[in-house]
Amino acid sequence: MDLAHSSWRHTTLLITLSLLGLGFFIVGGVLIDLSLSPVPDISSFASRQIDQSTKIYDRTGQVLLYDYNRDAKRNVVPLTAISPHTINATIAIEDSSFYQHGGIRFSSIIRAVLVDVLGGALSQGGSTITQQVVKNELLTTKKSVVRKINEWILAIKLEQVYSKDQVLETYLNNIPYGGTLYGIESASEAYFGSPAKDLTLAQAAYLAAMIQAPSYYSPYGTHLTELDARKNLVLERMHTLGFIDDAAYGSAQNEKVTFSPAGQNAIIAPHFVFYILNQLEQQFGAQALISGLKVTTTLDADLEVKAEGILNKYALENVKKFKATNASLVAIEPATGQILAMVGSRNFFDKTIDGQYNATLSTRQPGSTMKPFIYSLALMRGYTRDTVVFDTPTQFSTACKPSDINNHTAPCYAPGNFDNNFRGPMTFETALAQSINIPAVKVLYLMGVRNAINFAKSFGLATLGDPAQYGLTLVLGGGEVKLLDLTSAYSVFANDGVRNPPTGILEVADAQGVILTKYTPQPTSVIPANIARGMSAMLSDAPARVPEYALNSPLSFPNYDVAVKTGTTNDTRDAWTVGYSPSITMGVWVGNNDNSPMVKSIAGFIAVPMWHEIMAYALSKYPKAYFAEADPIPSTVPAMLQGAWQIPDASGSVIPHDLLYWTDRTNPQGPPPSNPSNDPQFAYWEYGLQYWYSTHPELFTGGQMLPVPLSYTYETPPPTEIP
Repeated sequence: MDLAHSSWRHTTLLITLSLLGLGFFIVGGVLIDLSLSPVPDISSFASRQIDQSTKIYDRTGQVLLYDYNRDAKRNVVPLTAISPHTINATIAIEDSSFYQHGGIRFSSIIRAVLVDVLGGALSQGGSTITQQVVKNELLTTKKSVVRKINEWILAIKLEQVYSKDQVLETYLNNIPYGGTLYGIESASEAYFGSPAKDLTLAQAAYLAAMIQAPSYYSPYGTHLTELDARKNLVLERMHTLGFIDDAAYGSAQNEKVTFSPAGQNAIIAPHFVFYILNQLEQQFGAQALISGLKVTTTLDADLEVKAEGILNKYALENVKKFKATNASLVAIEPATGQILAMVGSRNFFDKTIDGQYNATLSTRQPGSTMKPFIYSLALMRGYTRDTVVFDTPTQFSTACKPSDINNHTAPCYAPGNFDNNFRGPMTFETALAQSINIPAVKVLYLMGVRNAINFAKSFGLATLGDPAQYGLTLVLGGGEVKLLDLTSAYSVFANDGVRNPPTGILEVADAQGVILTKYTPQPTSVIPANIARGMSAMLSDAPARVPEYALNSPLSFPNYDVAVKTGTTNDTRDAWTVGYSPSITMGVWVGNNDNSPMVKSIAGFIAVPMWHEIMAYALSKYPKAYFAEADPIPSTVPAMLQGAWQIPDASGSVIPHDLLYWTDRTNPQGPPPSNPSNDPQFAYWEYGLQYWYSTHPELFTGGQMLPVPLSYTYETPPPTEIP
């Protein structure tokens, strides 16, 4: 017998003996406690008073944002007054063998032993409805072997004394359904405006779906997609178990269910509050929310209220001007990652726009707000702010001909700029400040899409997908991000390259004042400080924005250092403005929840005005600070990285060439490539550049090329071929 086989037999024997020992321990404990434990009084459950509420405060600990359990609502009804749909839906998803077992399911116990005891914790799910009654009403939520055994024992004894219907009636009258709602009757009235006996099949499935995690699956939170999926799971289980037939199953899946609006009283920053409640529920469990927690959040209540008012004002104007029905905002402290404001919609209580949907947590295409991450990677690779790149009509797909500069049909890719103009030579800084597309696509090519995706993810843009699903459109907003994540990512630039994950909680204490969790900084370095300072210099350069934005545009704040970037997606479905000072980062999104297009315009008109007014208020109340100076451009780097582009070639002729001619894209500060044409994009960039110059004879006199302004505008759409 080999050593490996002997070791395997030894391990198997130890596991078997451990399980037998645990089995004797459990059985012995059950036998003893079954005879000694008192029978719980089931009639006392319904009258049990919930008097410990979770209070959520702003960052001062003085302003109460929400009292989660104040005025708890519980209307006790008999089982006969509860819709059979609700009873069946609850049993289907929570305990399908409820009417067959004796309080516990031995298969679940065995699974818990195998999975949890061997792993060191007894925390597996699969509790019966009877066990949940015992756990929620008689025991603490602390997980331990002893508490679990007590739960099993009491569940068995409970069913020896009370009928299944009595246990189920107790369960449905006491379980939390979110906020101040306890029991099926209160939940039915609050969510649907009807008694529990009148719930439709789909409504019943929704309420059963919420039991597992009421805050997470709240219809007023940010997980509506997950709630819908779990509702469908409930219906699927009901169908499988024979509670409903095919017709009812199909009808309920397609039934349009409308939830009543949440109450408007006694809640400040409702989107943020539900965001925090969801985090608390995930970390501590649903029962902890009725145990008297005191939660001190990061929210600046004053800034939040001010932002809500300003955003609502401009959002209502945008309905008329741009057919934009919604807007959202996030403000973050860069030095800590603490969320200072979170406005998820123009009005949480406006059900005509689904106002309770938190758009700060939804994924949307970011438009040109992705560009700073690509340019910052270029700075990391050795390019400079003054590097010259040509904004000329260019075909980027090697599946097409270089001359296909007007062909946008796949597989060809010849993007244009927002105004259909081309500007010739531009520095990185000017191209980024004016948000010109062609230079940005070229920079993305220089960096590589996979490198760019991974780099952006290091800033916290976790919702970007696999690099294989993107092409060069990424830099123009081809991915999807959350406003919260995007605002946090820009905070890296504001904080000298250091990322602090966004956080909304400073401290959580229990009813006895014991601190359960406390904010601790978790900084990570994403980019060197000099790169972050270079990006801040590029994004705060007001003269570089001219002529796209005037020097005194709403993107500028006299006597303040503020960096900012706008973004608008195709068909104007999303408009963004994200900007920062050293003290605060603020992002705004404008659009429609259903992703329908707005009136064709740019973010400078749609999103910037509201962002400017809220940012101005924030700057007035937070410490005034200035960006550190960016490093100067070394005189030792190649001429094109210093801003020169009229560079004599080996023959002494001044013929314009793009970056691929003068720089090795893997080592831009090194010697130029010996054979630039080896790069598959070289011929495409050169064609577009030479075409552009061939259509501008006014740039030449006496055989010499004249200086060209770095914002030279090409006014006429180019022909397909060079004349």
